[in-house]
Amino acid sequence: MSVPSVVVHRDADVLANAVAARIITRLVDVQSARGSASIVLTGGTVGIATLAAIAATPARDAVDWHRLDIWWGDERFLPSGDKERNETGAREVLLDHVDVNPERVHVMLGPDSGLTAEESAESYAAELRRAARPEDHAPVPGFDVMLLGMGPDAHVASLFPGMPALYDTRAVVAVHGAPKPPPTRISLTLPAIQSSREVWVVAAGEEKSGAVRLALSESGHVQVPASGARGRARTLFLLDRAAASKIPPELGRISSP
Repeated sequence: MSVPSVVVHRDADVLANAVAARIITRLVDVQSARGSASIVLTGGTVGIATLAAIAATPARDAVDWHRLDIWWGDERFLPSGDKERNETGAREVLLDHVDVNPERVHVMLGPDSGLTAEESAESYAAELRRAARPEDHAPVPGFDVMLLGMGPDAHVASLFPGMPALYDTRAVVAVHGAPKPPPTRISLTLPAIQSSREVWVVAAGEEKSGAVRLALSESGHVQVPASGARGRARTLFLLDRAAASKIPPELGRISSP
């Protein structure tokens, strides 16, 4: 796994716009080289703000949205269209405004599908297996970019400290009893996250600063799940100044104006 690099931006608004620009550049580069690309989306305040920033810039048209596979790192186990679903937020601010191929938008199914949470997780794992190529050497695709938010408790996706999902070697799991609502969720596991070519952890706010410090240390991933969020080729922690305020200076972060 790669060693994390840290990039710090002035505030949450600048961070969202900067991450949006990075995403566009990365996807265009991958599509130029390979024809198609893949991205894993996240929810949360900064995650959705980033997608809105992509939608707001004319540079979005540089991406061939029809040749982009869109996945999610986790989802709340709620019915389709529920305003609390990560998918709903992504559609409202970005996906409904670009020319995506519906067959390449890979949604984690909710209870309205008739599936249980466990069956939804199994269904998503099967979809990931079908998309994986021999060169990925894993039961999931080698995602070009995986976006992850991070909570003040250092959770990523729906992998919360100390919970059984952190010991699971399957690609996708149902999570029950999550410490923040709703309690039932579907999540990629750390092995699936670590299959990504690039993992970008995006965090803003002083309340995240302690978790950021732990995630960049040698802390174990069972108590600090974000410490296991690493990409094969590259790992970025993209932060605002408040979230970066407790990072030791020896980490050599790169600050933007």
